[in-house]
Formats: sequence, C-alpha cells, structure tokens
Amino acid sequence: MRIHHLNCGTMRPFGRRLVNGTGSPFGPGEMVCHCLLIETEQGLVLVDSGVGLDDVQRPSDSLSRGFRAVARPVLDPDETAVRQIAALGYDIEDVRHIVLTHLDLDHAGGLRDFPRAKVHVLRTELDAALSAGTRAERLRYPAAQRSHGPDWQTYETAGESWFGFDAVRELTGLPPEILLVPLAGHTRGHTGVAVDSGDGWLLHAGDAYFFHGEVDPVDPRSTAGLRLFQSLVETERSPRLHNQRRLLDLARTDGDEITIFSAHDPVELRRHQRATPPVAS
Repeated sequence: MRIHHLNCGTMRPFGRRLVNGTGSPFGPGEMVCHCLLIETEQGLVLVDSGVGLDDVQRPSDSLSRGFRAVARPVLDPDETAVRQIAALGYDIEDVRHIVLTHLDLDHAGGLRDFPRAKVHVLRTELDAALSAGTRAERLRYPAAQRSHGPDWQTYETAGESWFGFDAVRELTGLPPEILLVPLAGHTRGHTGVAVDSGDGWLLHAGDAYFFHGEVDPVDPRSTAGLRLFQSLVETERSPRLHNQRRLLDLARTDGDEITIFSAHDPVELRRHQRATPPVAS
C-alpha cells in the first residue's frame, strides 16, 4: 500500500515566530494542509481534501473573509488534491473514498472535486455541520463545499480499542489497515485517521494539535500563536486537552510503532515527503 503525503493548501499567517517558532515575529509564517493519498485494492483513498479548486477560483463563496485575512491562504490551483492526483497519472474517478478528520473549511474544500467518492466521517461531525446555527459555525462549515451532495458514510463513536484509544472504527468498504480514531475537542466529531503502512502505523491527528513540538516525547512544547489559536477555535476544551495529552503519551510509549503528525505543520509534512517522495504511476 503506497502512501503519498500531499500539501493541499499553503497558508501564510502573519507572525512567523509565533506560528513556526523561528524567524521574525512580523514576517509571514507557514502552515500546510497535510493530506494523504493511499493506493489500495479498493481504489485511491484521500485522507482530508484540503483546499479545492472551487475555493481557489471563487474564494468568497466558501472561504470566509476572516479565514482569508488570518490564515492568508496562497490559493494555488496546483496545490489542490485533484491537480496533484492528476500529476501522478490518475483520474478523478480513481479516488473512490475520502476520509475526513473533520469538516472544517480547510479540510473539506476538495470534496467537490471528487463528486463520486464516498465520504467517511463521524456522525457527530456531519450533524454539527448540517445543523450549524451560529454565524461562526456556518463560516466554519460552509454549505457551498457540500453543494454537490456528497455520498456520506457516517460512523458512531463506538468501536474497538487501539493502543489505548477507545471507539476506534474500521471503515466500510476499505481495508482494515485504515481506522478512525476519535479525537474530539477541536470539533465535536473530530477524529484521527490511522493507517498501517506495512512499516508501522501512521496517525493523521488532524487538528488535535498544530505544532510538531507538542508530541515531542523529550521536550513537548508549542508556540504562543498556535496555543492561542487552538483555544480560540476549540469546541470542547476538556476533550481537546485530554486527547493532546494522550497523543503525547502515545509518542512516548509507542513511538517506535506509530508516527503521529498533524494537519498543518510543515516540518512534519516535509519529513514524510523526504522519506516517501511521490512517484508517478
């Protein structure tokens, strides 16, 4: 099972030192949208979809003014998953499944680029998006990104145990090497996605944390800007902090078997890309 690590949306928020921990406090920082493309016997599986072509071409329809002002997304069409997958020699129809950590606008923007794919998500997350009542919730979960009527496959938060995490679920129609690992807090239905690469487990932790230092088993740390940002966008504080502590424990006790990474840290993305450079099919 070959796994490609893609950046499906660079962002340049101000305050590099506050975001990335180095450089000028006034210069542009760097964040990414770390997505996975997995080759399986059931077709291609995309884990998170990043920023999509419609987001790039008509950003005001789906990316709020506040998001664009704070995150300052680059909006490069060549960074979209659909363009990168085409560059690898695949067709849109080859993407049979999309597994989402959550439905925030920078994770679900590419759904419209793969209208025939089955979209796997926790039921609590889809319910939160469909019932968004406040303005903040509607901006977080823009309806335009779901306007094509996705083929949803939802899951309850109940299942088996996996390295001490509860309610872990296998995915319908996908191999048992791909699992949902609920990590609520950032959103109500936020989940990690675990993938058995054959050389050990990968755990895409989504937005359960933002800075690679947060899961450093020796010197855990974050940056001031990202600590503040995480607290501002959290849905449930206690579960978020609990899951962050649990991920750190996992890195300390099972780091030889599991590699953890988040959705937005460029250091983690480049580390994986150097280890597994993309190869055209």
